[in-house]
Amino acid sequence: MNIIKLSFRMLRRDWRAGELRVLAFALIIAVGGMTTVGFFADRVQLALSRQGNQLLGADLIIFSDHPLAPSYADEAKRLGLAVSSALKFPSMAAKGEFSLLTEIKAVTEGYPLRGELRISEDFGSISPKTNRIANAIPPPGSAWVDEKLMVRLNLSKGDTIEVGAADLVVNAVITQEPDYSIGFLNLRPRVLINAADLPSTGLVQEGSRISYRLLVAGDSGDVESFREWAQSRLMLGERIEGIRDARPEIKAALERAEKFLSLTALASVVLAAAAAALAVRRFTQRHLDGCAVMRCLGASQGAMLRLYLYHFLTLGLIASGLGCLLGFAAQEALAFFLSGLVEAELPWPSIWPAVHGLLTGMVLLLGFALPPLLNLRKVPALRVLRRDIGTPNSFSITGYALGLIALSALFLWKAGDVRLGASAIGGFVAAIAVFGLLGFFLLKALSHMRSQTAGAWRYGLASIRRRATSSVVQAVALGLGLMALLALTLIRDDLLQNWRTSLPPDAPNHFLINIQEDQLRPLAAFFSEHDMERPPVFPMVRGRLTEINGEPIASEEFTDLRAKRLVEREFNLSWADELQSDNQIVKGRWWKSGERGKAELSLEDDIAKTIGIKVGDTLTYDIAGSDFSAEVTSLRKVNWDSFRVNFFVVTPPGVLEDYPASYITSFHLPPEQIEVTNQLIKAFPNLLVLDVANIISQVQKVIEQVTKAVEFVFLFTLLAGLVVLYAAIVSTQDERIHEAAIFRTLGANRRQLARAWAAEFAILGGLSGLFAAAGANALGYVIGEFALNLSYTFNPWIWLTGLLSGVVGVTVAGLMGTRSALSTPPLMTLRKV
Repeated sequence: MNIIKLSFRMLRRDWRAGELRVLAFALIIAVGGMTTVGFFADRVQLALSRQGNQLLGADLIIFSDHPLAPSYADEAKRLGLAVSSALKFPSMAAKGEFSLLTEIKAVTEGYPLRGELRISEDFGSISPKTNRIANAIPPPGSAWVDEKLMVRLNLSKGDTIEVGAADLVVNAVITQEPDYSIGFLNLRPRVLINAADLPSTGLVQEGSRISYRLLVAGDSGDVESFREWAQSRLMLGERIEGIRDARPEIKAALERAEKFLSLTALASVVLAAAAAALAVRRFTQRHLDGCAVMRCLGASQGAMLRLYLYHFLTLGLIASGLGCLLGFAAQEALAFFLSGLVEAELPWPSIWPAVHGLLTGMVLLLGFALPPLLNLRKVPALRVLRRDIGTPNSFSITGYALGLIALSALFLWKAGDVRLGASAIGGFVAAIAVFGLLGFFLLKALSHMRSQTAGAWRYGLASIRRRATSSVVQAVALGLGLMALLALTLIRDDLLQNWRTSLPPDAPNHFLINIQEDQLRPLAAFFSEHDMERPPVFPMVRGRLTEINGEPIASEEFTDLRAKRLVEREFNLSWADELQSDNQIVKGRWWKSGERGKAELSLEDDIAKTIGIKVGDTLTYDIAGSDFSAEVTSLRKVNWDSFRVNFFVVTPPGVLEDYPASYITSFHLPPEQIEVTNQLIKAFPNLLVLDVANIISQVQKVIEQVTKAVEFVFLFTLLAGLVVLYAAIVSTQDERIHEAAIFRTLGANRRQLARAWAAEFAILGGLSGLFAAAGANALGYVIGEFALNLSYTFNPWIWLTGLLSGVVGVTVAGLMGTRSALSTPPLMTLRKV
């Protein structure tokens, strides 16, 4: 207990004396910057997910092929969630003697819970000017139809259509429906009716093919609690989905958005580690004398360790807590200033970023403070008489290895993605090793240039050589900090730009499905007649996976719900000679042109991981009652947010041609040419036209919002970088005061000392800038190619930027930070000696 009291007393004394201010300031800003990123990223990610949910019509949907138990809705209401329901089934819709197979959807009040249901009451000219947001569902006795049904049945406002035994009045055209275009299953013409009219239709009978849906929306935490509750109670034929479980394009966009925001948090972690290491180093140097005195008074090594451990634990908790408060306040200000840029309302953040901030602050502090603490307890008592005796370094290598392990664990934790975290860890660990070795070699090479220089540069080189180890540590720490800033700048400017260009304005926004072989020429002629570029057409064969390596498979064998659904569904298989530009082989090899007709398969990588398929496995598909087997020779990574036609399974040409096939294509249609779809439907009534313009618009919004968020968050990472620079300069403050006193006693004036130190800072800054530029280029490539799946182009300007930023930044900050050393009277310093 006495040790704890003494530790608190020393903490108060050190704070009043200014001993802890650098370390505390570094920790507060580092944790504050990181929690700012954490809080804001948490809010943006929640907002992006909520915006994505607008395409789903809810935050969560439970699908079932039978009526759902009331307990699902009761539990959702108990948690304070909004609830609505919908029934979907195919049926004939008729007007007079004309009828058409239609997708009927009966909805209850509140639909949709997310997104907008838009309608138009002008049947003659449907345009953005004539459609409006529907504030309610269709009134009883009425029906809203989509444009395809309006065209095919030649409907006008006020017409009556027959749906089962009910006659319903058509009074609006659906122009936008949230949960439409989420999958390739919603392809029939659509009719939206009030669930109250469902009994009168007489269509809900025993054995009817009806899809039941329960829509849920509300606070993200409550939604997640409901999902966990419902997941364990799902019965056969029931499944639960969020937006990430729907289209792969939305999943890819949201995951990439979260990775971009996670990168900003990782940059803050690196800067926090560098600042903590430098600040703790200075603290240790300033406490050598006190430790020596306590050793003379009989303090044991264990007592010394506990004394400073309590000291650092208390400091870490206080500083990390203040950092969390600073981060929360800063992200509130950021959210306010960004409110005009981010269209989505930012929800309230969770408590987890604060918890992460506290834990990160403590792990970083102890990870990099423990080595000096282990060495401080072994300070010899003889230092009281001989000031030239420093700290033993027996625990330095082991201790800093522990710090790097702690930093690596934080990387993986904050990344939330093993591949992204491993890429960042590998980059920074390699940077530390390479920077350290290069630093020693470069300093040795520069020391040979002393004889060829004069004046300030000669003294700067001599000073760096005299403090070789300290100079390398400073250069590496500054290089890591600047590297994080430059890498983030690269990601912001280059990788984000590449993400934008991966979804250009003319990306395909319409899909044509069920094209028959005899329609290929007439369809090509149709595009030519309308002055539209003929899109590429891809063959498609439907098949169900039945065996893996000769062993029959069933959905009951899988615990993963997505794997169950994949095994139960039919796959779209295709064939191709060349690999598409938005596909990348990750394992195996693509077939050669001479291997036509060989039974090989190329499988999408994510599907393979979900089901557990490897290169070399033999898969058997049931295609139209016939078995087809082939060996998996490659796995592909598909860039789904290109919105081009892609397939989970591809074979070489000459393998699937004998099976019944249809064709699919995608093309871009500007909004002003939307009437072309009506003409297309009339010319080819069997074609299914899928409009994905809403999905593309949503993905484009995600990209722009993430870009703006990263740009603003970068300012806080820059602030953390300035803290690293400040800590690096202050870490040598005591040595410089001592040097200034000696040189001024020997006749040097302040201008000469300032010029000499400026030369030293410029050399250190130049080394740091070169390190940072090299590391940022390498890290940008690794993260872009292997973590974010984006092409990365090396930026030659980053070398000039890194060099100039290092030289100018370190020199200016160094001169500003050493003003007190120049102004300290030499006599005062010499009396302390």
